[in-house]
Amino acid sequence: MLPTPPPASGPPHLPRSMRAAVITGHGGLDVIEMREVPVPRPGQGEVLVRVHAAGCNNTDLWTREGSYGAAEDPDIKTGWLGPLDFPRIQGADVAGTVVASGDETAAGLIGSRVLVDPAEYDGPGPDARPADVLGSERDGGFAEYVVVPGARAHSVDGSPLTDAELACLPIAYGTALGMLDRGAVSKGHTVLVTGASGGVGLAAVQLARARGARVVAVCSGDKGEAVRTAGADVVVDRRRGRVIADAAEAAPTGYDAVVDVVAGAAVGPGLELLSAGGRWVVAGALDGWAVAIDVRRLYLSNLALVGSTMHTPRIFDELVEIARRGDVRPVVASTFRLGEVGQAQAQLARRQHVGKLIVLP
Repeated sequence: MLPTPPPASGPPHLPRSMRAAVITGHGGLDVIEMREVPVPRPGQGEVLVRVHAAGCNNTDLWTREGSYGAAEDPDIKTGWLGPLDFPRIQGADVAGTVVASGDETAAGLIGSRVLVDPAEYDGPGPDARPADVLGSERDGGFAEYVVVPGARAHSVDGSPLTDAELACLPIAYGTALGMLDRGAVSKGHTVLVTGASGGVGLAAVQLARARGARVVAVCSGDKGEAVRTAGADVVVDRRRGRVIADAAEAAPTGYDAVVDVVAGAAVGPGLELLSAGGRWVVAGALDGWAVAIDVRRLYLSNLALVGSTMHTPRIFDELVEIARRGDVRPVVASTFRLGEVGQAQAQLARRQHVGKLIVLP
């Protein structure tokens, strides 16, 4: 839910209200509203972040639309982890500056430039899984301020990346890094990336290349040059209608891993692209969630079909180090003002851009 009004004892230097883009329910772009809401106050172990940039993701669209369904009813309107409270401030990807803390445990972060891990986890271990996400189960970064746990605000002071570039990282690059990790991608491997011009796909191209892998990327031909510039060795034009055949020609000995955000009908025949022991890692279903596979292809060649959602604490720590060093420069396709969140989501849905769309409050 939206933040409660600030107490009279709140930090005197902070404003009492802020502008925020909220969704009032599941639906189309008309459920996005600009509102003046109270500035949230951090509680125990929490910090208040002044948002400098917030990234847009497919999860924003699907959460707003209620497109995730449930095991008992795939057509039910719901968020990815279940029913949501409304109104809700979306925006999982946040880069900004810590301006206040709820107690002394996080006071050392005040004044720090931070990259926010949007996840809260189901346990304390380094490989715990996300249990809720900023902008979904909690109010997020499409606002001037956001409250986050101090443990999830990672200092990136000294990073050469801009605020907009930093805001590209959490969901898209965290998801891509998780896919590469679960696909055991390393130097010398050959990797196929589908949906390579989108946020997660382009991140996977850049990160796989940074690991020393040979990258074959699938995208529409008009985006091929941008994807190649990002690090792809070979680009397969999906508009030719020969994705499987062209991908096979690009890697005659097979792929060590497929990083797939598209899924759909290509998954079944696509398994033939993997070399023995290869892994098909899927983190999206842009082309459809119902697939048919021949399980004999899996066990006869010791293949693995792996689902991958977001990142773990260990993977996000790795992403923070990448951000601090500036090992990759995320591609910012367009930026928008806070009052233009609806326009940003409309452009995201058209999928005609390359890279990430960023809101600058």
